Parts: sequence; structure tokens; C-alpha cells
Amino acid sequence: MYWLDQGVDGFRYDMAEMVPVEFWSFLNSSIKLNNPDAFLVAEVYQPHLYRDYIQLGKMDALYDKVDLYDTLKAIIQGRDSTESISRIQTEHSDIEPHMLHFLDNHDEQRIPCAEFAGSAEAALPAMVVSATVSNAPTMLYFGQELGEAGEENAGFGQPTRTSIFDYIGVPSHQRWMNNGAFDGGQSTEQELNLRRFYHSLMRFVQHSPAMSGSRLSLDIQRNERHGELRHKLYGYWRENKGDAVLVLVNFDAHQASSEPISVPVDVINALGLIDGTYSLTCRLNPKVTVELSVSNGSGQVDIALNPLASHIFQLVATEH
Repeated sequence: MYWLDQGVDGFRYDMAEMVPVEFWSFLNSSIKLNNPDAFLVAEVYQPHLYRDYIQLGKMDALYDKVDLYDTLKAIIQGRDSTESISRIQTEHSDIEPHMLHFLDNHDEQRIPCAEFAGSAEAALPAMVVSATVSNAPTMLYFGQELGEAGEENAGFGQPTRTSIFDYIGVPSHQRWMNNGAFDGGQSTEQELNLRRFYHSLMRFVQHSPAMSGSRLSLDIQRNERHGELRHKLYGYWRENKGDAVLVLVNFDAHQASSEPISVPVDVINALGLIDGTYSLTCRLNPKVTVELSVSNGSGQVDIALNPLASHIFQLVATEH
């Protein structure tokens, strides 16, 4: 109550699962009575406890670490298939808006380090999926949008993480701060390009009506035409009241896919499309446009998904 009185409007609870859910029910109910809009997020890393801490403990969000984060990291490193993403979303469907998505935080290895993705760009497909696959909130950890690698040796722990215990700089963030100007004046071109990508992605997610609607799966992994690469490809539609976008990504850093992407009949029906050709424009790179062809009720998108391709295509509903 003291901190609420000071104007604090949210709390992040460390390892909340180590405290009985009854305590959180009492505490969080008291907080909400004081400020109904206070945002309460917690670490709970046992999936069988998720619903207790959301429904009984009154948490607004839980870190989706054990499921989505660990899976995306494994896909980037070639240890898992994109099919696991669909499984996770199905298992979380009833609590989807309460699962906090992230790719970087103070506990985890920084994305560009060799022990994780090897470069900031190698995680962009995962970031697009993390931000668009559901109605869950998405967290950005400071420096992620600049490709911070956490390479400094702070004297506590090991490099690959940004230390939270010692006085040590965060070089990419300091370059962006530019001695208090906060204009990226000392940032590298690579850092600025990466920040522009994150800016475009997060602004789109924030303002797109489709992002608050339903998800329609493409099941690319079941299409053997893509060969083994199908385990690195992922795609789905998001649709809400006529606003529809197609998300397509390629997690593979070396191999491109030139096979058409099939859109099943049930998805075409859900989108309310008739036979014809529809234009699709990428919202992350407006120079990229493709066409959706619908024939006999099923669809096809002819597109070359380059290595690490990350696309969000806006559907133009008028066929031609």
C-alpha cells in the first residue's frame, strides 16, 4: 500500500511459486481494491501451477519461460521443431492473455551471445512469433532492441548475461543514450537497423486490430514439400472483424524455402474469401509484396522465404 501511495502502478514478483498461492490471493486482491489497473507479473516456472496463480492468486501475467521461451531458444539452436509452438498455444489457450512473452531478461543469456543465437538477427523470427502468435503481452528487456550481447566480465557470474549485481556498463544502451541525448548518436548502423525493426514490429502489434483476434494455423510442418526445412518454418493468420494478417517466418539461418505456402480451406472460409487473387503487403518491409491465390476454396502464397525471413503481411480484401 505504501508503494501504491507513491504512484507505483505495478509489481514484478520474484519466484512467486515459492510462496503459497493463498498469500498472493490476499495481497493482490488488496492491491486491486486500491488500484484496479495495477499490473502484477510473476515468475512461476511450473506449468501445472499456472492456473492457480492466475485464477486464485490474481496475477495479471506469468513469465512464459518454461514453455514458449525455452522452445523458441531450442528452435533457434536447432534442438526443436516449430511444431512445438502450436502445441504450447493449444495448451495455453484458456490462459493465453496472461502468459508474458519474452526473449531476453536479466536471468537469461543475451540473444546475440554465442551460447544463445549467435547474433541479434538470428532471433528476429522468434521475436515476430513471440509478439504476434497470441493475445499475450510481450516484454522487451532493455538493450534487446539494440542487440546487446552481455559480453562484459562484471566479476560476478559469467559474460552472456547483463549483470544486475555489479556496477558495469551496457555498451549498446550507452551508445544509444549518447551522453544523455537519447538519440542513438553513437550507435552502430547495425544497432540502429535492429532498433527500427523492433520499433516497427511493436508499433504494428500495438495498433493492429487483427492482433486482438483469433489465430488460424497453417500447419506448415505437415507439408512434406518443404522437406526438413518445414520444421524451421512457421506461419499463421491473425484475424479480427475483417482485418487479417499473415505471419510467415523462417528460423533457418542458411536455407531458403521456395515452395508455396498452402492456406487450408477452413482458413479461407474463416477469412471469408472467395476465389480470386489478393494482394499482401509486408508491414515490416513495405517493399515486399506477394499474392494470395484462392481457387476452389483453398489458397496458396508463392513466396521465397529467405534465411531468417520475418514477415507480417496485411491482406487487402479486394480480389482481382
